[in-house]
Order: sequence, then C-alpha cells, then structure tokens
Amino acid sequence: MAGTTAGKGGPDGDEPGEPGKHVAAYDPEARVVTIPNALSVARLLGVPVFLWLVIGVRSQAGDWWAVGLLIAAAATDWLDGKIARALNQQSRLGQALDPAADRLYIVSTIVALAIRAIIPWWLVGLLAARELVLAGVLLVLRRHQYGPLQVSFIGKAATLALLYAFPLLFLGSHATSYAEAAKVAGWAFAIWGSALYWCAGLLYVEQARRLVRADSEGHLRPAPRGQPGGGPPGTIPPGTMLGGDREAGPR
Repeated sequence: MAGTTAGKGGPDGDEPGEPGKHVAAYDPEARVVTIPNALSVARLLGVPVFLWLVIGVRSQAGDWWAVGLLIAAAATDWLDGKIARALNQQSRLGQALDPAADRLYIVSTIVALAIRAIIPWWLVGLLAARELVLAGVLLVLRRHQYGPLQVSFIGKAATLALLYAFPLLFLGSHATSYAEAAKVAGWAFAIWGSALYWCAGLLYVEQARRLVRADSEGHLRPAPRGQPGGGPPGTIPPGTMLGGDREAGPR
C-alpha cells in the first residue's frame, strides 16, 4: 500500500532515487558551542573585571591582578586558535568573537591607562581613529555582501605588542625599583604596536578596496559570508590571510 512505504527509500524519508532531497547540508562553520568560542567568551567576560580592577580598585595589588588578567587574555588568544585548528572547530562565530575580544581589551586598557594618566589621550585618539576607519570599511564590505575579512599576521603582531605594552606601563607607574625599566620597555612595545596596528589597518583597507573594485567591475561575485570567494589575479578573496600567518588562521 502507498501509505506503508512513505518515508522509506532515501535518508531521512527521501523518495527512492532522490537521496538527500530533504536533507539540509551541514555547515560545520555554523557551530556555536565549541571550546575556542568558550575561551573567547571567557575573555570577553574578563573585560569588565579588568576595568573594575584598574579604575575601581586603583591599588598596586589591583594592578597586579589586572596584569595577570591581561596575560591570561593573551594566552587564551593564542590557545583558542591552536585548539580550533587541532580539533577542527573553526566557526564563523569564532571569527567574529576573537577580534572583538582583542579590540575590547585594547580599547578598555588604553582608556583605563589614560584615565589613570599613565598614557596621554592622544594615543587613545590615534588607536581609536584606526578603529573608526575599519568600521567604515566594514560598512562598505557589508554593502557589497561581504563579511569581515580575516585578521592579518601584522594585525596579530600589533595586538600582541600592545598587550605586552599595557602590563609593562601599569608596572612602570608604580614607585618601585623596576618601574623605570618597565616604563621604557612598555613604551617601546606601545610605539611599535601602534605603528603595526595602523599598518594592519591600511592593509585591511587595501584588501577591501581590491574586492570592492573587482566586484564593481563584474570580475568577482561575492561568496556567501564565511566562505572564500574567487577572483581574477590581483584580487584577494574574503578570508585570505595577509602575511602568511598560520597561527592566526580561521576560527
């Protein structure tokens, strides 16, 4: 009878000869619950704690705890990428959470340092201007149906340099024997990190410009968000790593 054979023949109730007709394609990059994503969320939750330690507590002990939190954030920033590749847990959510956590720590730290008069406000403005430029670039990419481009090696190096600079500048603000050495090393990392931060931003702008130009000329069709697209020579598809960084691969 017709009713007795319904739901048989193909996987999940497909008709015979039509395998996969009603089966939705599984997208591994759409995963949300992964170890790397949990580490990124933990880093994000540490931002208000860090601000409370630096601005609320305002003591040498509080600064040491804040420095420890920054070190932990830098360690998990490296670790979540390693775990994502080792366990094949890359995801689009991770690609968004990872740089978001980096930026939040940088923004919160430089604002806290400026409030404490450890760094000048012009440095805050310099780094904030770079973020505004990239925000504009992201709006242009979204208009052309592209998601955020992948972080470059230079961008990762800049983030690490700044994350080294901030704890040293905190320690350099204390009246201790190591304060002068910490301050000199901290400013060295801050200057190099700021320069690399802007270099990475300009590379991001150039990468986006090539994509938009190729798309406008009809040479390149936007790929679905989270998937690399093709293009003619001289264009860089979304998700392509600049600088050949294997440690900062897709999350």
